[in-house]
Amino acid sequence: MNDNPEHPEPPDEPAGSESGALIEPSEEAVLRLERELADMKEKYLRLAAEYDNFKRRSAKDRTDLWQRAQADLVQRLVDALDDLARFAHVDPAQTDAKTLHDGVDMVERKTWKALEAAGVTRVDQVGVPFDPHVHEAVTTRPADHPSKDHTVGAILQPGYRMGDALIRPARVTVLQWQGNEGRGSGDGT
Repeated sequence: MNDNPEHPEPPDEPAGSESGALIEPSEEAVLRLERELADMKEKYLRLAAEYDNFKRRSAKDRTDLWQRAQADLVQRLVDALDDLARFAHVDPAQTDAKTLHDGVDMVERKTWKALEAAGVTRVDQVGVPFDPHVHEAVTTRPADHPSKDHTVGAILQPGYRMGDALIRPARVTVLQWQGNEGRGSGDGT
């Protein structure tokens, strides 16, 4: 035994082994490891193929779902489009303005019924706080009261949502409180 802790002795080496020499594995161990490696390769290749098939199937499913959704929306709108086509081809000389107006109004209601069933809503409220996520400020106008500062004063073009997704922002006039110095200037700044 070595009583000097600063210089420990190396552990005893197994009998018959030379320092630094590798132990030769048995042929049986090599064959077993080669079989395990082949099994692992096969499992990996099978998993990779299954994953590729899954990706291809998922992409096809998404495409099919998108096409079905579009077809469903078009199907909801075709009746209104047919009505609009009938009104576009009436003889104005034989149809009075009220009939045309009523027909166009009916087509608009039918179109909105179909769009609402698909989850489409209008963004067209006046007097609500300006929200850059749903409004596009086109111009400003002086507010007549501080509580109306940064609120929607007018809708120039409505916006549309489908569910939570914004299809088009509403183009609006934004009211801005300018205090007493801004009153009566009329320049909109």
